[in-house]
Amino acid sequence: MLRKSFVLTSLAALALTGCTREGDIDSSGGIAITRSACPGIAIPVYTGDVTLFSPAEARSADAIDVVATLTNLRSTCVEQGADIVATASFDVVATRTNTSGARQLVLPYFATVVQGGRVVVSKRISTIVLNFADGARRAEAKGSATGYVNHAAATLPPQVQDRLTRKRKAGDVDAALDPLADPDIRAAVQKASFELLVGFQLTDEQLKYNATR
Repeated sequence: MLRKSFVLTSLAALALTGCTREGDIDSSGGIAITRSACPGIAIPVYTGDVTLFSPAEARSADAIDVVATLTNLRSTCVEQGADIVATASFDVVATRTNTSGARQLVLPYFATVVQGGRVVVSKRISTIVLNFADGARRAEAKGSATGYVNHAAATLPPQVQDRLTRKRKAGDVDAALDPLADPDIRAAVQKASFELLVGFQLTDEQLKYNATR
């Protein structure tokens, strides 16, 4: 099973990375949520679009050649042996300034699996091809990326699961305590959380342009 139900206090529900709040109030006073072992998916800041210039060294608005945007990112997740396989699909939409002639454009993009928000587990570089018809200003293409996560690494230790799922009754000493206030619990949840990040593989200059424009 890729999904594990939890009953947490409201504070824990808000803080738990990688969880989806269902919004149901449990009889214990907690909020029922679902944590997925599937990695979250996102486009890192500044990597969701790329701007090409002509000439390449120019940076003025009148020198913009092509602007491409990565959008409609979505994912599926399945178990495969000891791994969880996440497959992302997305669209790339590009516009060009000079519409004369047919043109093919090849853009590189990356798919990176990150653990705990910091540790890079894997990174793959692929390319997507955009074909502009003669006279067309716009071109679109569909892309995909795959990331692998070890199922055991994405599973919380039993003692952590027990702390998070144990129902608390009104009057209990720890009824109002957020389990994630415990640094060990918080660290365990973070360690078991993975993300699949997808974006354009930019040069240093392209990344600088996106960050400072």
